[in-house]
Amino acid sequence: MKRIYLDNAATTPILDEVIDAMMTVMKTNFGNPSSTHSLGQEAKMILEENRRLIAQELHVSPAEIIFTSCGTEANNLIIKSAVENLEIKRIITTEIEHKCVYETVLDVQQKSSIEVVYLQVNKKGDVDLDELENVLKTSDKTTLVSLMHANNEIGNLLDLEKTAKICKDNQAYFHSDTVQTMAHLKLDFSQIPIDFASCSAHKFHGPKGAGFAYIRKSTHLKAQIHGGTQERSLRAGTENVVGIAGLGKAFEFSVEKMAEFSEYIQGIKDYAIEQLTKNIPGILFNGRSAEKEKSLYTLLSISLPSMNPLIGLQLDMKGIAVSQGSACSSGAAKPSSVLSKILPEQVQQTTTPLRISFSHQTSKNDIDQLVNALREILGL
Repeated sequence: MKRIYLDNAATTPILDEVIDAMMTVMKTNFGNPSSTHSLGQEAKMILEENRRLIAQELHVSPAEIIFTSCGTEANNLIIKSAVENLEIKRIITTEIEHKCVYETVLDVQQKSSIEVVYLQVNKKGDVDLDELENVLKTSDKTTLVSLMHANNEIGNLLDLEKTAKICKDNQAYFHSDTVQTMAHLKLDFSQIPIDFASCSAHKFHGPKGAGFAYIRKSTHLKAQIHGGTQERSLRAGTENVVGIAGLGKAFEFSVEKMAEFSEYIQGIKDYAIEQLTKNIPGILFNGRSAEKEKSLYTLLSISLPSMNPLIGLQLDMKGIAVSQGSACSSGAAKPSSVLSKILPEQVQQTTTPLRISFSHQTSKNDIDQLVNALREILGL
């Protein structure tokens, strides 16, 4: 049975070019990059070459790219260090952030006297930037604003440049979880006054276990993992040279192909919207996920017109992989925390949410087979 993969927002298949780059490093560059001998320095060169590659694309200094194990670690480093070392007294965020941000904010709130303000989101999942500006003006507390660039459940895009300007004008630090958009959208941090951002390689056909934090030099964050002086003393521990080589190769490939891939994937998404609308009466599109310019082109969030907690399993049995909320202890699925905040209760109780996410490897035939499978399961 041919498997159809439509869960690229969770992770992406590793490219052959990335595997080849990693294999070369694995075979020939086994030195510790902190060692002073030639084998160590060869490994160090791999780190710095990839750091420069990423920094050049983001228009930042290489010293501002700190390699981590993933986006979750990057977000934890940024938020916890900001609270501990920048005298942050208030965090402004939303209740629909990725769990690694939402839970980290809760953790620092429990361990300190920090104030947390949750901005309201409307039924489409939009953040009100006027409210952000008004809240920033209500207090002179040192503030960190943490708002994700693209929501990982519904794909809504935040106006990153406008948000960064509001924060800068009000002397607030700005952090954005850019895990879903890094290497998918053009980002120029010389033009966007953002202080912190995060990346995970496996979201753009790189390996798991490799990511980075962008940390603006002027902020002077300090480490959360202590030990050696690796990563500008911001992340102790021997670097994952193989993983970073894969990250760099995947980043380079995705940036070079960005225009081509984005046009192709948007076409696949448009086709999916058209076919789902035509063939599934009563289907809903959650958030802004069906709206061009307002949502990430790789992701589509839908609610099917009947309650079926096992539909993810039924699709999997037909060889189709999609995301259906989060798993609970019973093995059934429950709506994501994002959808529970933006969908009316009656919609949550009578529909089944699915997240469909695409890559340049997705075909229209994959969409056709998904639609046919859904029709069969729904008895249409």
